[in-house]
Amino acid sequence: MRLTTKTLAFGAMLIAISVILIWAVRFPIFPAAAFLEYDFADIPIILGTFVYGPVMGLILTVAASVIQGLTVSAKSGLYGILMHIIATGVFVIVAGSIYSAGKSKKRAVLALGCALVAEIAAMVIANLFITPLFMGVPRAAVAGMLLPVIIPFNAIKFGANSIILFFIYKPISKWVKKEVSRKKERALDN
Repeated sequence: MRLTTKTLAFGAMLIAISVILIWAVRFPIFPAAAFLEYDFADIPIILGTFVYGPVMGLILTVAASVIQGLTVSAKSGLYGILMHIIATGVFVIVAGSIYSAGKSKKRAVLALGCALVAEIAAMVIANLFITPLFMGVPRAAVAGMLLPVIIPFNAIKFGANSIILFFIYKPISKWVKKEVSRKKERALDN
C-alpha cells in the first residue's frame, strides 16, 4: 500500500463517514449490557481494508477509534477506544490479509467469516482481562456475561456489518476505481 494523497483523502473520508455513522445510529442490543451498542461505524473501515489492505484497515481503525472515543463516544473513554481498536483491528487484519491474497466473492466470504471468528475470540480474551480492570468488576462477573451477551453481541454486530459490506463493496469499489482512472486520465491530459 502506497500512502498517496488520494489514498489519504479516501481514508480521511472513510474515517469521517465512520464517525458520522456512530453518531447517527447506535443502539443497545441487550438491555443487560446497554454499554454494548450496535452501530455501522466499522463498515467504512472494512471497506477501506478491502480496497487498500490490512495495514490501511488498521490505520483507519486506530484513527476512527480515537476520534470516536474523544467525541461521540466519549463516555466510554479510554476503555471504549481500546476495545474498539482490539475488536475492529483483529477483524481488519484477518479480513484484509485473506481478501488481499486473491480478490473474489468466495475470498470475501472466507475473509469475513474468518475475521468474524477471530474477532469474537479476541473479544472473549479482551473482555476477560481488560473489562474487569476498567469496570471494576470481578472476572467471574464478566465470564458470566460471555455466552449470554458478549459473544452474541460481537457475532451480531460484526456479522451484520459483514453482510452489509458484502453487498455494497463491489458497487462502491467499482466507483472508486472509475474515479481513480478518471483522475489519472485528467492528470495525463494536463
